Amino acid sequence: MPPPTPDDRPSFGDHRATDDRPPLADRPDAPEPSRLTRLRSAKRRPVRPDWLRSKTGFLDGARWLAGHLGHTLAFHGLRSPVYLGRLLVRCPRGACRAFIGLGRWARDAESLPLREAAARREDVAEWLRLSIRRDARVRWRGTCLAVGTPLALTLLAGLTYAASPLSQAVTALVTMATLGAAGAPADAPLTSRAIIRTEVAKLTSDIVVRAMAAIGITQITNEVNKGRDGIRFIAPITREGPGWRADIDLPLGVTVTDVIDRRARLASGLRRPLGCVWPDPDPTEHEGRLVLWVGDRDLSKTGPVKWPLANGERHDVFQRIPFGIDPRGRPQSVPLIQHNVLIGSLPGQGKTATVRVLACGAALDPTAELWIHENKGTGDLDALEPVCRRFVSGLDDDSIQYATDSLSLLRREVERRVKVLRSLPRDLCPDKRITRAIADRRSLRLWPLVAVFDECQNIFLSPRHGKQAAMDAEFVIKLGRALGVVLILSTQRPDKDSLPTGVSGNVSIRFCLKVAGQTENDMVLGTSTYKNGVRATQFRPEIDAGTGYLVGATTLPTVVRTAYLDDPATARIAANAVALRRAAGTLNGEAIGGDERPDGTGLDVLTDLLAVIRPEEAKVWTETALERLSELQPSVYGDWPAEQLTAALKPHGISTVQVGRRISGKVVNRRGLERARIEAALTRRDEQRVA
Repeated sequence: MPPPTPDDRPSFGDHRATDDRPPLADRPDAPEPSRLTRLRSAKRRPVRPDWLRSKTGFLDGARWLAGHLGHTLAFHGLRSPVYLGRLLVRCPRGACRAFIGLGRWARDAESLPLREAAARREDVAEWLRLSIRRDARVRWRGTCLAVGTPLALTLLAGLTYAASPLSQAVTALVTMATLGAAGAPADAPLTSRAIIRTEVAKLTSDIVVRAMAAIGITQITNEVNKGRDGIRFIAPITREGPGWRADIDLPLGVTVTDVIDRRARLASGLRRPLGCVWPDPDPTEHEGRLVLWVGDRDLSKTGPVKWPLANGERHDVFQRIPFGIDPRGRPQSVPLIQHNVLIGSLPGQGKTATVRVLACGAALDPTAELWIHENKGTGDLDALEPVCRRFVSGLDDDSIQYATDSLSLLRREVERRVKVLRSLPRDLCPDKRITRAIADRRSLRLWPLVAVFDECQNIFLSPRHGKQAAMDAEFVIKLGRALGVVLILSTQRPDKDSLPTGVSGNVSIRFCLKVAGQTENDMVLGTSTYKNGVRATQFRPEIDAGTGYLVGATTLPTVVRTAYLDDPATARIAANAVALRRAAGTLNGEAIGGDERPDGTGLDVLTDLLAVIRPEEAKVWTETALERLSELQPSVYGDWPAEQLTAALKPHGISTVQVGRRISGKVVNRRGLERARIEAALTRRDEQRVA
């Protein structure tokens, strides 16, 4: 076969030589995607705004509107006597202005400048024409006054002598309001401002482009200086929450992290406070898609964030716990079950306040068991002591030893729960993890257990206990999350010595407030988070206290300003939590002064009886109560005869009574217990301990 001639060789520049192959994508004759294909790949914008997508958003908006209207009405209602006095004072001036205006109207004073201008120009014809028209208007207006004045006086006399008091009052008010408004000075409005609005300039594409060009990224600056379309706005700049949102495609090679690194410069270019400017990536798009949100107010100046559960209502710990808000004002929450939490920051940035929010959320679930170890010794969490089964506050050796013992008990509890969970039938526990239904079965003792270790570095740095405590904590973190055991750790020294890598590396939810550098940032938030633009070093000391990066609780790292609970609010929540536990019969351990047995369970007959005797049951047989106690704690009450239960209740002044029950149509009488007597005895005992 002869070699192919140049005309026969396939050429990438000649489509005739490659008709049997699919055309290349960059060839001019390559088919473009159809309109239908482009429409299918297009991103649909949500039909409903953010505040209508959830019940919480709608209620927040309705609550704000009601508060806004209520404040305005109350403000002006309180000042209504002042407004009435202003109207009365301005009425004479308004009456004078009304009479003067009526006189000017009757003599056609508004046309005088035109006639004077015609006279200065010596335009006789124009002056005569204007004068004739002026005379006609004056005659017509004079006739109107001549007829209208008697009618007005007659109407006034009728209102004065013949009208009802209500009509007279309405007429007087309308007249006073009209004359008062007419007599108002131009620089003195009648009403005061109920709300002073802060005027914030609308975010426009020109403002964004100028600001982006000034942050010091060469590719952006070159594109803008050359007039190229280097910054593309994917969608119109829209209002989102209390701010503006811009979706931007950055120039080729520029990532969102590059912009986040220069957030301060971007805020300067936008002429907005640093706490108003929040550049974020779009998780559904490429690395060059920037979502720029510019708020109306600095996040640090929004005031304390109200906690939704501050009224002390019951909460299910298997649901997410309200945590705070993001810069756009959207509520953020944190799941506890199946997770462990690590909180880190410099001193004084709101770390303990964050722990308090999570601990209060767990306390409001009466089925959850709460252990708190505050190893700073300042008493920041003392208000929650009445709820806790184990509690310690201090930095001394005994307190550190107590916290170390708790970690050891938690390890043994995890080992026990593994055995119990393995023995459960598959239909009750198909996923081999604790659920709400399993936790409610008190006989299994698999209820949620939340253990808080505030300033945990003081435990792990202990020469005597640190190594063992770290091993126990790592064991509990790795295995306990599926067993309903949750650790909440906080530290102000996030380094490899004070926070062992086996502990920090296995925590699933992390919250980092202001830290000093990259090492501390990555120790709390995870390796490479600083490199990826998640930098808690950007927060301002004290100004941004309570604001940090939340990782693991949301799809993407999110800036969150946590809710704030002061000590009195925490004490009120704790009191409600104690009441919830007392009603459910789950108050145990040190919260009621109970003794700890080696297996880690608390023994309190009164509380256990209230747990098994339902509120609607006034009386139960002693045998029935014992059966239920055996199901609640088989290792404790399993072998108790009725006499032993009666003897245990005698020191509390409780004796058995006759209880009748109808069985098969016959009344059967047996010895039993009254719930009211048990409640009264428990109340007396608690009052004596407080005294």
